[in-house]
Amino acid sequence: MNIQNCLYTDEAMARKIASQNLNPDSETFGQRLARLRKERGFTQVEIAERVGIIQALVSDYELDKLRLNAEMVVRFAGALEITTDELLKPRRSGAPLRKKPSLRMLRRLEKIESLPAHQQTTLLKTIDTFLRGAVASRS
Repeated sequence: MNIQNCLYTDEAMARKIASQNLNPDSETFGQRLARLRKERGFTQVEIAERVGIIQALVSDYELDKLRLNAEMVVRFAGALEITTDELLKPRRSGAPLRKKPSLRMLRRLEKIESLPAHQQTTLLKTIDTFLRGAVASRS
């Protein structure tokens, strides 16, 4: 084994150990970016389009393969509709999240709102019945 292979292996092992996230309260930037993206209902492709980069770069940022510069922090924050502080600061354990509805849910709500009133009422009754059953089964 040559020295280059050893250096690559050492670097790969260091990344793997760092990515295992042994402290449950710690979160790498990439993990935070992925979490925020998913919470808002965006795919990597959608965020890439909003930021103006390709999907592969979003993946690399989420896997902590790339480090963000100030411009990219601003672009990602804008695409996610959050402040740069929210993007950069790790979540404190026990701190409540400011949860926004996911984009997928908002799209569905828009479709529901475009239905005639009687269909909206029927669909909402169906959803309410399902939710009551789901909540009851958890108890």
